[in-house]
Amino acid sequence: MRKLLKALIIIITIAPSVSQAQTDIDAIMMEKNQLCIGPMYSHSSWKNYWEGTMKRDNQNLGTVSTQLFSVMGAYGLSSKLNLLFNVPYIKTKASAGTLSGMKGVQDLSFFIKYMPVEKQIGPGTFSIYAIGGASFPLTNYVADFMPLSIGMHSKTASARLMLDYQVKHLFFTGSATYTWRDNIKIDRTAYYTTEMHLTNEVEMPNANNLNFRAGYRSSKLIAEAIVNKATTLGGFDITRNNMPFPSNKMDATIVGVNVKYVVTQNHNLSLVGGGNTTVAGRNVGQATTWYGAVFYILDFTHKAKQTSNSGKTN
Repeated sequence: MRKLLKALIIIITIAPSVSQAQTDIDAIMMEKNQLCIGPMYSHSSWKNYWEGTMKRDNQNLGTVSTQLFSVMGAYGLSSKLNLLFNVPYIKTKASAGTLSGMKGVQDLSFFIKYMPVEKQIGPGTFSIYAIGGASFPLTNYVADFMPLSIGMHSKTASARLMLDYQVKHLFFTGSATYTWRDNIKIDRTAYYTTEMHLTNEVEMPNANNLNFRAGYRSSKLIAEAIVNKATTLGGFDITRNNMPFPSNKMDATIVGVNVKYVVTQNHNLSLVGGGNTTVAGRNVGQATTWYGAVFYILDFTHKAKQTSNSGKTN
């Protein structure tokens, strides 16, 4: 129940100029030979959830909470081509009932981010970004224990197109993502969805995601509002009073805010915070999430120049 929501949990707002941190979902690029890296913490919880389209609670679960501890990084191969990664450690817990929470390192995610277009149009700057990503499990965690599993244990690949337009300090960013998900294997020899399956292999539906953000962006401060809509392209509804299953249809519409502030004069240290809530969904929890992060930028430009100079001969 958490996998499609994870994408929004790890969204961090970063500013748009030289020496600013960035993520795979924002319209920011690191400069060449700069590495932005830092830890993030998020807390998400829900009591009510959608069983199909019907919203309800479950007294055998109480409130389900998820803590995420993550290390994120972005490196500039050039000002137009960046590499990014994310490694999360996740803990889950239910406040009622007998089900025990789970914890562990989840999936390694990495992305290639390319900005082929940046040009002046009218009073502002228009940019186009193409982002390719992939993820795979780092540990043998259990996927078939929802809603307390820490992930889906599915290998994924994604493609995203993102457009950004900024006029002075005001901006609007929109993106669309398609995610391919590999089949998974569970610790059962048979299971039931809408029909009986005499196998331990589960066919995972693909998904798409629409993300819109707008707000204020400067070299010292970003404040933005976000709307995110995640849709599973297939799957089935949770059956009445049953546990969720990895191949359920999981749709979620989430709204939130992000704030980022640059602490130091050289723009190397920045603080990020924000929150979001699920306003509509299908087979997902009505989650409220808050998060914070600290990012630091290491500039290897001078070191790269020294190495290049040392290799020259007269």
